[in-house]
Amino acid sequence: MTSVTRETQRTLEGISAGELDTLEAAVGLREVDLAASGLDGRTFALVKIAALIALDSPPASYAWQVPNALAEGATPEDVTGVLRAVAPQVGGPRVVAAAPEIMLALGLELPVTDRGQ
Repeated sequence: MTSVTRETQRTLEGISAGELDTLEAAVGLREVDLAASGLDGRTFALVKIAALIALDSPPASYAWQVPNALAEGATPEDVTGVLRAVAPQVGGPRVVAAAPEIMLALGLELPVTDRGQ
């Protein structure tokens, strides 16, 4: 096993958990210039969620971007609308994979399913 400093471990934990402050400090992930996009903040944030779905992004990405969208004035219904809008282009599997991550990012509990277990 490789020796890892506490700082490195904390940084990796923060990135894995989608902690905005850690992401910004460690990886330098800054918002693309909103003004240059020509979009309002709400639309800009929703487009980013659409990109996450299309890329089959990891859970931490949703944990970071969904709250950003809500802070910009998007509603949970808007986020659900994004799922519906991109489904024909990205396919059902990506939408199905994204839905529970979006639920968790919205603070919802995942449904309990009985699939013959």
